[in-house]
Amino acid sequence: FQDIISLLNLSCEACSSTCPVMECWFVQEKPGRGGGLTGATTQEKSLLHIRTDAQSEAAEAQRAPADINPSRVYVITDPSATLCHPSLNPPRGSIKKPQCEINPFLPQPSSIKWVASLTEPALSPPYLQADWFSASFQNLDKHLGVSTISRAPTGSKEHDVILSITSKTMSAKSRLGEPVTLDCSFWVDPSTPLSTSGFSVEWRYQTRGDGRLVLAYDGKTDRLADSQERGVSLDFQALHERGNASLVIEEAKVRHAGTYICTVYLPYLLAQVAMELEIIEPPSLSIHPSPLPLAAPGQTVQVQCEASGFAPLPLELSWEFKGADEKSRSLGSGSMSGHRQAWDGTYSQSSRLELDTSKMDLGRGGEVTCVAVHAGGTRRASVTLNAIGFSSPSIEDSMAMVGVALVLYGLIKFVSWTFTGSGRKEHFSRLNKTKCIFYLQLIQIFRLFSDLTVFFFFL
Repeated sequence: FQDIISLLNLSCEACSSTCPVMECWFVQEKPGRGGGLTGATTQEKSLLHIRTDAQSEAAEAQRAPADINPSRVYVITDPSATLCHPSLNPPRGSIKKPQCEINPFLPQPSSIKWVASLTEPALSPPYLQADWFSASFQNLDKHLGVSTISRAPTGSKEHDVILSITSKTMSAKSRLGEPVTLDCSFWVDPSTPLSTSGFSVEWRYQTRGDGRLVLAYDGKTDRLADSQERGVSLDFQALHERGNASLVIEEAKVRHAGTYICTVYLPYLLAQVAMELEIIEPPSLSIHPSPLPLAAPGQTVQVQCEASGFAPLPLELSWEFKGADEKSRSLGSGSMSGHRQAWDGTYSQSSRLELDTSKMDLGRGGEVTCVAVHAGGTRRASVTLNAIGFSSPSIEDSMAMVGVALVLYGLIKFVSWTFTGSGRKEHFSRLNKTKCIFYLQLIQIFRLFSDLTVFFFFL
């Protein structure tokens, strides 16, 4: 029984590591029309049978679809098994397929100073006399990217991968201030004579026409090129031991957002992968004034919401109101200001709202909330609005009014009893005329206040 389970496990591992048969676009330039003009490009459907062992014939046994020219069917031997990654091999019958493009490649020496040491001899080795191709692959979720340089004997359809670069962060995101690692690793066929001459690694930043050198390293002479970029590094031990050329950004800033290109050079060869880095920082919200002043009938209250420190730019600001019944309703977006950019590249924007108590049904007031919708998430900030004179008092207010009314009623009865008791004449005789008038006015005020209290209670 255990032997059967072992055989099943081996079968599952073999199935999971099956190399794909990939449909690919073969892209090349047409011959120029003279006068230094470059001809247009053409693209043809092609088929790539991927394998890890040159002795394997399983992939070649499959037939090409009728819409693919047999001359565009290739067998790619990749000993590193990079192209056999499961994400590059979708389920059979899947409509969506990985992106793939293959192009003719011309080996040539590089004049870049951190690459020139790789090709010091003036004569190209005979090994370069062959058909060379570059290919790029991207899986369905666009997180894995692979770029390869392959070699085939002239006229042959069997290619051997000589150099491959892989990135698992084709689309990376980061918050401000966080460390970022842009993944880039490479593999070189140890049997190629070009593997003994060293390598170079280059990282470049490119976005909206702005490009700069981030980092360049000559692995043959163990030297870093001069660069204005600060706060970036490579793990040189991992680079030499495992081909790990990942770029580490110590602290993400807005200016780091853009396209990064990782290029690995061998003598006469180069391969590269490009990846996108997004810096996404949600806004911080504040409401002014806070707390809000009391709102009386017919009064207009202005409130402003300030969103600051966010990136990238798109931001939606809106207002909500939640009354005493706990029901929320929209108050619109208010009056939006233009965006402003701070020294660190982040943005700020504000919205102003006018609360017109004569037009809005605000009841006794409630909670006014500013809502900011951003790529980094939704943020909320609230402030309390207190309104007076809009509706009947609450139970607590009513009980307080009843208590005041009872106290005033008792006081009025006491004063009245004092002036109308059996000793009224004696009391009047002892009080002068001024005091009598004062006490009578006080009784009238007490009675009026008591009547008002009862009136508002039953209103």
